[in-house]
Amino acid sequence: MARITPFFEEVLKDHAGSVHSIHVVGSAVTPDFNAKKSDINSVVVLKEMDLKFVEFLAPLGKKFSKNGLSAPLIMTPDYLRTSVDVFPIEFLDFKLLHRTVFGDDIFGFITIDKPHLRLQCEREIKTKLIGLRQGYLSTYGKKSYLTPVLAKFITGSMALFRAIITLFDQDPPAKRLDVVKTLGSATGTETEIFEKLLLLKNEELKPSEDELHRMFEDCYQAIEAIGIIIDSHQSS
Repeated sequence: MARITPFFEEVLKDHAGSVHSIHVVGSAVTPDFNAKKSDINSVVVLKEMDLKFVEFLAPLGKKFSKNGLSAPLIMTPDYLRTSVDVFPIEFLDFKLLHRTVFGDDIFGFITIDKPHLRLQCEREIKTKLIGLRQGYLSTYGKKSYLTPVLAKFITGSMALFRAIITLFDQDPPAKRLDVVKTLGSATGTETEIFEKLLLLKNEELKPSEDELHRMFEDCYQAIEAIGIIIDSHQSS
């Protein structure tokens, strides 16, 4: 938190009256946070949208990016209230992984509607499959290109995986490895490939080129299998 405190202090110095709350979200509040590699994500909730505040924040990006701070998301309580049904996965992840550092804990009171969540999960699964196919084509079959595609896939899928776990009435863990294991038990599918991808992402696994291509195939098939289960969950 020491890295991000100066940013919040800068924001609140002249704009505390406009700010409803400030929250640190995502991996920064999980056991997977790596201070050397991980970015810090945050959400600034304004009482009302104010583009002058956005203009005020813009120059701060260069000043604080060296501390690993990503540009904060800016929203209002009204935006949150009217958008939970559109982005249930994202708001569920905020609900699960956040720390309120100023103001009221607005994310703690979010209610996620299961039909909306299921629909977005299905859409995200189909999008992931397209992304994997296109990502593979962009690698020209080269190992050096395929590794970052798979690493990006696994870190970018954690919110989806937590949403699927929630959809199946289980409590999603915060730690990535536990998320993968719980996903397998919740859906009744084999998720060992995702454990391997986490090792790949953390540079703890050095597969050969042939092994890497098999990992891609296993990953694609695992996501495809989960997609079928999500689709059938519609009528359950």
